[in-house]
Amino acid sequence: MFLTVDGMRTHVLEEGSGPPVVLLHSGEYGACAESSWSHLVPELAAAGYHVVAPDWLGFGLSDKVVDFADPAGRRMRHMAATIAALDLGPAAVVGNSMGGTYLAMDIAAAEPTLGAVAAVLVSGGGFVPDNDARHAILDYDLTEEGMARILRVLMHASRHAEDPRYVAWRHRLSLEPGAWQCAASARLRPPTSTRGGEFGRADTTPYENIKVPTLIVAGADDPLRLPGYADEVAARVPDVELLVYPECGHVPNIEHPDRFRDDLLSFLDRRYRYERDR
Repeated sequence: MFLTVDGMRTHVLEEGSGPPVVLLHSGEYGACAESSWSHLVPELAAAGYHVVAPDWLGFGLSDKVVDFADPAGRRMRHMAATIAALDLGPAAVVGNSMGGTYLAMDIAAAEPTLGAVAAVLVSGGGFVPDNDARHAILDYDLTEEGMARILRVLMHASRHAEDPRYVAWRHRLSLEPGAWQCAASARLRPPTSTRGGEFGRADTTPYENIKVPTLIVAGADDPLRLPGYADEVAARVPDVELLVYPECGHVPNIEHPDRFRDDLLSFLDRRYRYERDR
């Protein structure tokens, strides 16, 4: 469905009824709610949850807008307004990669904007290195071969990158007008800077301030994060569970969908039961 939020056409996947769960997608070329969560939405709905998965501003079928002065802040304010427009009430929020990093920053803020009652960080949070793997993702030429290269970086196993139908689907999603420009904006830097865009910056998130139950899910073979980053983040979060999947890259929700579904449902069931019993 589509909503108009702060004047911006916003696309949202929605299904089910029950306690609300918001899914925040990743930020690579072609990323959107469909690519990150289309397989999970009906399974969470069948398990008794009201699931919403919006396209971030600038991604998927949402309007293609980038705020160069405050890109993360603009997306977060728009996402908060989208969640408010859906009138969900207090929700558990799950974020993968960019979605997880933005979520981590929000729940650690003095005044969170998303109102999460529980959070799941999937390959999100921690220092984001500006390394060769990141450059391989950023150097996307809008070809199917280029999309296959991105998938080989994102996932430890090669089966998705070697599946022509899957590659063609992900390639098609990356061709939405304006999507390339919005994703590419993250790599821009002024001539006076030695670092590229949003990557390679120190992680200043005050994880100790997080007040909601948090599940961290990481891939043991994630080339887009430093080894052990998830342990370092988890050590600073007061109420945390950490799961590190072996033989897994940057998108556990896609590479190991069954395990991720089961682990997520276990966390949600326990946390929502706790909230009801308080």
